[in-house]
Amino acid sequence: MVAKVFIDGEAGTTGLQIRERLAARRDIELLSVPEARRKEKAARAELLNAADVAILCLPDDAARESVSLIENDTTRVVDASTAHRVDPAWVYGFAEMAPGQADAIAKSRRVANPGCYPQGVIATVRPLIEAGLVPADFPFTVSAISGYSGGGRKMIEAYEANPDASPFAPYGLTFGHKHLPEMRAYSKMDIDPLFMPSVGNYAQGMVTMVPLQLGTLDSATTAKVLHDAIRGWFKPGGFVEVADYAEVDKLPELDPRTFNGTNGMRLHVFGNNARRQAVLVAVYDNLGKGASGAAVQNMNLLLGCDERASLAA
Repeated sequence: MVAKVFIDGEAGTTGLQIRERLAARRDIELLSVPEARRKEKAARAELLNAADVAILCLPDDAARESVSLIENDTTRVVDASTAHRVDPAWVYGFAEMAPGQADAIAKSRRVANPGCYPQGVIATVRPLIEAGLVPADFPFTVSAISGYSGGGRKMIEAYEANPDASPFAPYGLTFGHKHLPEMRAYSKMDIDPLFMPSVGNYAQGMVTMVPLQLGTLDSATTAKVLHDAIRGWFKPGGFVEVADYAEVDKLPELDPRTFNGTNGMRLHVFGNNARRQAVLVAVYDNLGKGASGAAVQNMNLLLGCDERASLAA
């Protein structure tokens, strides 16, 4: 049976990448609003109600409107906006986040696709809080860098028009980033982390880093203990992998562009036990696992397809 999929907002950065990933699929029929009716709400409503899965690549208010236009109980939704990420009526679409999460996604009618930054933080922090190695009220700090594609069309155009744009541009310096609610909720933190995002002068790719002062934790908690807990959390062979523990000064694999074009994510733990310090690192594509790749993975789960279809690891 061919499944009908409608990408509402297919002309945006995430929508275009999803469409490209699905273009060769023979088990999917991609629905599109005819050009002449592109601005008609009624045309969108028709396709939203005709689809087996609707993937929303829209601003928050527009995504809420699209959901309100669905009048049946058969269309299943993957929403890539921020609108529903901490809504308890929606399942959070990070399939590897916890045991049973992929099954919960597969059984859901409403899936909130994760934001790009939170996934690396959730993947490294949640296993440690769940294991009791780091308390939920720990004052976490997160620093991260993303390619400029994460800022949408206007930022892409601004960077591509200026070859001398800053190679490193911190932002969010009022510390109220829109990803904080999901970062806190799904990492199982009791308090918001101090989050310091930045944009690099490259198109896509991401690194998140969570430093830890081990001296504030139990004396038996070493970097290797943290690494083993994170490695034990994730099943081998999935999209999220954990690098071997190594005490090294630097690694070329920490280039944020390492997983561009894929749905892969690699986690690292680095530490200096004499100094009682460690850092948790995640490397992935902000447009892959951080956006379009995750949306396709969630769509596959909803349709009962091979989870890896259309996705490179």
